[in-house]
Amino acid sequence: MKERIVLGADIGGSHITVSAVDLGLGKVVEDSHARSHVNAHAPAGQIIEEWCSGFSSIIDQYPGREVRIGIAMPGPFDYEQGISYIKGLAKYESLYGLNVKEMLAEHLKLPAHHFKFKNDAACFLQGEIVAGTAGPVKHAIGITLGTGIGTARYHDGVAQDADLWRLPFKNSFAEEYLATRWFVKRYTELTGKQVKDVRELLSLKDEQHVVSQMFAEWSSDFSAFLAHFIELDKPEAIIIGGNVAKASDHFLPQVVDNLKKRSLHVPIIKASAGENAAILGAASCWFE
Repeated sequence: MKERIVLGADIGGSHITVSAVDLGLGKVVEDSHARSHVNAHAPAGQIIEEWCSGFSSIIDQYPGREVRIGIAMPGPFDYEQGISYIKGLAKYESLYGLNVKEMLAEHLKLPAHHFKFKNDAACFLQGEIVAGTAGPVKHAIGITLGTGIGTARYHDGVAQDADLWRLPFKNSFAEEYLATRWFVKRYTELTGKQVKDVRELLSLKDEQHVVSQMFAEWSSDFSAFLAHFIELDKPEAIIIGGNVAKASDHFLPQVVDNLKKRSLHVPIIKASAGENAAILGAASCWFE
């Protein structure tokens, strides 16, 4: 039997990152990392070629090895069949209705059953658990806070998409109040000026009073969302990641205090595995 190599891939809105993963150790293999830009608005064939370029750059390092690939993929997506249903999200629309699994298999000359797909938020949480971020827990929830929000639940060894980004919330749904675009919109409402993202917002030293007000408002909403998620899943730990989570000093103390007032005392832990989390989680699809 050929020795087997497992690859994990993280597909984002503008990139693909691929690494070989040692499932026995639960670690990304050193010096087996390829990240490349992807034009998410390109025709389907070009997108597949750009993704496969990332895969090939790692596969070529292991000639003669049998390859298995796990992919962290944004939704909507049929993860079992490998069919994309992404539409209206300003990315990968040319893949709508196509069997991505078969297209990748044909391009890389691999059997289609050598590919497994999993929701990217679930991969994030699974990877953080594998990396030991929360310690030995059996039940956890994970949230990625960025251009959108991803939610996942982990119970007894398996992470799954919680799909709470569209939870009815206030006058809309959760993602409208918790993702980066809320900060961008709210800053314009308060100042009449524009800001690109949370990182730029934090660099505005002369407007810290506005920044503090915004984070106080956001923390209240995030606390309410978390309280609902906690009540649903009864987790032992909460893991948060994404670009907004990098500003946790500006909101985490308030959120913890808000949850305590609701008699909720679940530890909130910042993600520690970085981009490797989604890669580890994706490769873990092949863990036996």
